[in-house]
Amino acid sequence: MKTQLTPQKSNQAGSALMLTLFMTGIALAILASAMTWSANSTKLTHRSIQYSKSIVAAEAATEKVLTQISQDYLKGGEKMVADNVAVYRGIIPKPSDSSFWNNWEFNNAEGASGQTFVKGSTSSTYALLNSAYSGLRGFITTYTIVAHARETALLQDVEAGVLQEIQLARIPIFQFAMYSAGDMEISCGQDFKITGQVHANKTLYVEPDKILTFESAVTAVSGILFKRHPEDTRSAPSGSYVYEEPDLVNPSATAMTLPIGMTNTAEAVREIIQPPPSGGDTNAQIAALRLYNQTDMILTVSNTGMSATSGKFNNFATTIPAAELDQIFTATNKFTDAREEKTVRPVDVNVGALTVWAQTNNNLRVALGTNELSSLYILDRRTTLASGTNLAAVRMRNGAVLPSRGLTVATARPLYVLGHYNQTNVANLGKTNTITTRPASLLADAITILSENWTDGNSSAAVASRVAASTTVNAALLTGVVETKLGKYSGGMENFPRFLETWGAANVLTYNGSMVRMFPSLYATNAWGKANVYAPPKRDWAFDLNFNDANKLPPLTPSLVKVFRGRWATVAPNKTVATAAY
Repeated sequence: MKTQLTPQKSNQAGSALMLTLFMTGIALAILASAMTWSANSTKLTHRSIQYSKSIVAAEAATEKVLTQISQDYLKGGEKMVADNVAVYRGIIPKPSDSSFWNNWEFNNAEGASGQTFVKGSTSSTYALLNSAYSGLRGFITTYTIVAHARETALLQDVEAGVLQEIQLARIPIFQFAMYSAGDMEISCGQDFKITGQVHANKTLYVEPDKILTFESAVTAVSGILFKRHPEDTRSAPSGSYVYEEPDLVNPSATAMTLPIGMTNTAEAVREIIQPPPSGGDTNAQIAALRLYNQTDMILTVSNTGMSATSGKFNNFATTIPAAELDQIFTATNKFTDAREEKTVRPVDVNVGALTVWAQTNNNLRVALGTNELSSLYILDRRTTLASGTNLAAVRMRNGAVLPSRGLTVATARPLYVLGHYNQTNVANLGKTNTITTRPASLLADAITILSENWTDGNSSAAVASRVAASTTVNAALLTGVVETKLGKYSGGMENFPRFLETWGAANVLTYNGSMVRMFPSLYATNAWGKANVYAPPKRDWAFDLNFNDANKLPPLTPSLVKVFRGRWATVAPNKTVATAAY
């Protein structure tokens, strides 16, 4: 067999070589492009991962600041937060927290390393709360926290920034029809309607023996139960309840507290009505919240007489002449409190005379910048009444007309209200119309209502002889109770204001205001439910809608505090504000 070889022309060999080289070049270009794309993709992936890590680190820095602000606000209120802004700016994650932070650097976008950006709004806004407590209003101060972070031990130290806002809400406590710092119990032996919001900072025991109607929101922290308190040995409730706003019933709400130290126990909260201890306060936050340190005038009663000065606002420097005090205050009366089984020795306050004096006096009025007095603290230091069968107390009488700016009265002792209180128009007595009232609150160890028909001389007679008359009281009440314990019922919110007369269905207690149950009573400590004390009034009670207006709240209204989360956003390098691109 012969094989014939066809010789290849030189021009064909050259073309093949060129084609091979061309294809090789294309392949190399594709490979280079692929490698470049892969490198760039890897680099971008790395940057993306690192950016995400930097975001997390920056967020950790803002969270650390937010946590400290929240703790300080709940402990000491707005003042403590404002005083500590410089401290917050130095708060960043540190290696002492975790070795993870060894190679991280933080800045505030304004050129300072190791710092965060922290700034509060220049003023508070009074607004509706957009929260579980919808319907409530609060003074809201917004703090903005910005942190930028980068990991320094990498070739690509990708920086990222996070902005967070925190809203510090100061919620005036007299926005509730009924509020309890602990458990709340509501029973009723007659049909009972509650207007306005109800909140228990622990458990709410709904235990009616007639029809109990809630007309607004009802919230509790530890549950809303249709049963008696565990230490209340009475039989199960036999009545029924109605929620007119069932969508606003929340048995697992978050707690709201007064900012009294770290514990916020009932005993700690009681400090707001206590005078400073001997030697003065060592805790500035508690000192700032004491009503003693906020009122316009302080009346001090001792074994030898009475004296009064201006409040701490001008260092107690203005002394009120004794002759003027004698027109307003009396400490010589006495009457029997059948529940306490003691003789009450009250400091009687003639509110009408106080109102006239507040308009015309030339000492305290000048110290207040020509304003009328609107708050009074009464300090009873009579050691002769410290024990035995006597009970030191305060009594408000002739109280139909209050000073023009309203009146808040505080004392650590029990307080009694005799007759109509805070209604300038007799046509509105017995009504929920509070257009002609003035902002008013009473804060004390316990509060007892004495009707228009009360007489001291008849106070020790049998309860059937102590016959009440219809009476109207328009004021917020913040006071203590004798807790349900060892089978003895507290009396519940239906007996939150105490009584010493036979009222009966024909006599009505008309009450417009806000009831705040804050602590165990320290002086008026006898349990509810004894014989020969009182027969209940017909209760025509309503939340005072004036208190929804910040300008109509009682002077020195205490505020609950709550922290709300605001906006979260990423921010560009060297920026402290979020932009559309971020």
